[in-house]
Amino acid sequence: MPKPTSSAPSQRMLRVGEQVRAAITQVLQRGEVRDPLIENTVISVSEVRMSPDLKVATAYVTPLGQTDHDAIIAALNRHARYLRGRVTPLIRQMKYMPELRFRDDTSFDNYSKIDALLRSPEVARDLDHKDEPDPGDATRSPEGGEER
Repeated sequence: MPKPTSSAPSQRMLRVGEQVRAAITQVLQRGEVRDPLIENTVISVSEVRMSPDLKVATAYVTPLGQTDHDAIIAALNRHARYLRGRVTPLIRQMKYMPELRFRDDTSFDNYSKIDALLRSPEVARDLDHKDEPDPGDATRSPEGGEER
């Protein structure tokens, strides 16, 4: 009988993903990739998600201070095999080094949209109404029972 699959990553997937993230970050910080687009950009690797069989590592990156994320993501994907070779010695516990894939991390954009919504006048107005006492509460005593 096959094992049931869960949507949550296993502890091993999380541990290996964090090791791969740290190794990619180290290689990028050292400037080992000889591509002007990558060399002149500060790249934040926010997360690496591993496939269940640990053969594919998807790195979510954010090029800081750049507007054209797609060009930098494409450059990273072009150099994925080189990066894999540079990352391999930094990770000792793996039988096979996973294939690296790079994706744009859009979570910061999502956070800023949520922040903008929370700061909007409509939400502020609704929050101001929360501070006003409910008219139905005037007939209740502090102990929670009805007043006579």
